[in-house]
Amino acid sequence: MKHAVLRPDEIKSHDRGGGARTTPLVLPSMGASTFINGITEFAPSTAIPFHSHNCEESVMLLSGHAFLDIDGEVHELKPYDTTFIPPNVSHRFRNRSDSEPMKILWTYASVSATRTLTDTGETRPITAEHNK
Repeated sequence: MKHAVLRPDEIKSHDRGGGARTTPLVLPSMGASTFINGITEFAPSTAIPFHSHNCEESVMLLSGHAFLDIDGEVHELKPYDTTFIPPNVSHRFRNRSDSEPMKILWTYASVSATRTLTDTGETRPITAEHNK
């Protein structure tokens, strides 16, 4: 396994639909064996659907202003606020602004992380988003 310096502005990003765009960073393809991470940018007023993961997740708000909806609560986030979300807890992030984008850095505590949509129960590997 070799070290790496990743430059997000030089990595292909992937449209997740609904105003969200993801740039994968640390992935198994480069030798990661215990976690994956990346950056997702949300267009103004974008909200992703409620979902959960099969592993722990941490998200840091890099820029903009966001809401985290979790356990029936709404938390306002400002840049560098960081979350810890246990496995199988339904949640979502929303961009508070109707004029500015927001960016998050996400980290999953498994290279086999999945996302399960709360409304439909559909489950996909996180890395499936990087193939769109």
